[in-house]
Amino acid sequence: MKITIEGASEEFERKLLALLADHRHELAVAVDTEWDAERAALYLLSLPANAQRFARLVVDADGTKPAEELREEFHGELRGPTIALSRAVPRGVRMGWWPEGTAAPVTPMYDPDHPSWQKAIAYTMTSENVTVFRQAFEQLADRGSRLSTAGTIGGRTVSRAHHEAESDDGESADVPARLPE
Repeated sequence: MKITIEGASEEFERKLLALLADHRHELAVAVDTEWDAERAALYLLSLPANAQRFARLVVDADGTKPAEELREEFHGELRGPTIALSRAVPRGVRMGWWPEGTAAPVTPMYDPDHPSWQKAIAYTMTSENVTVFRQAFEQLADRGSRLSTAGTIGGRTVSRAHHEAESDDGESADVPARLPE
């Protein structure tokens, strides 16, 4: 039996998860770790501006952006945006925005002919994720919001208790509790 439930209340979700936990030895439970527009928007909103721009450049390049072009765009320094990108996925797991096992949407590509430590030659995103992240960027733009502005999406409120994200200058910045409507 396969069941898909969308739009459930928090109380229903809590009760269903408790029931599943009671019967965990009898069931095989699969968790959806794919990116969708809502998850992508949460991911983007949790990023500082330089990392948002980095993700946008990868999306605009249809999923493969040469690292040298990115280095030029970011004045030779990719550590700031790439660190923010890498921290966003585990933070989203901790905050309950997506499940454990959700893959990073933007990943480095290395030269396979040189397996030792090296700089990335490109940053990539799967074609499926390019489509989803393009939708997320459009949704955020259609709502007239800046990516760093808080709001709601799909009526969903995400608990973000005591969390701060890294800003472009190394200072902490508030992370939005909700997505723009």
